[in-house]
Amino acid sequence: MIFVTVGTHEQPFNRLIKKVDQLKAQNKITDEVFIQIGYSTYLPQNCRYEKFISPAKMQALINQASVIITHGGPSSFIEVIRQGKTPIVVPRQEKFNEHVNNHQLIFCTDLQKRGFPIKVITNIEDLAEAIRAEKDNKQPKFHSNNQKFNQNLETLVRQLF
Repeated sequence: MIFVTVGTHEQPFNRLIKKVDQLKAQNKITDEVFIQIGYSTYLPQNCRYEKFISPAKMQALINQASVIITHGGPSSFIEVIRQGKTPIVVPRQEKFNEHVNNHQLIFCTDLQKRGFPIKVITNIEDLAEAIRAEKDNKQPKFHSNNQKFNQNLETLVRQLF
């Protein structure tokens, strides 16, 4: 199953939703697809969708999905990484009237360059290949080092006091 989320920003993200729907119609995506479409005005014809979903449903869809596609909002793709999966991130872009500026594009591109486990798509025509590559990806998934960091920090703080 493929899960797509565009978040809750009030500008439509029709470009991403149309592309996924088109890939499904062309059988370039054969998996079941669920899209959280937010304020988008394009309604998918070939995929299941809801405008907004609860945090619990989002967690369940992330757990169930073999491929997760998100917008460039950190709260969406960080949760995917926490689940040990590599998100395909399609940042909203100002030139498509998807956001007020290009901060998602700049931020996500920088994170990818720094080695964060995200696949950033800047050209929507590259989406089908990114989906195929993620389905074929046999690399070990990302594992957070937060718990070890927190334990080390706690030990250091205790030693200081």
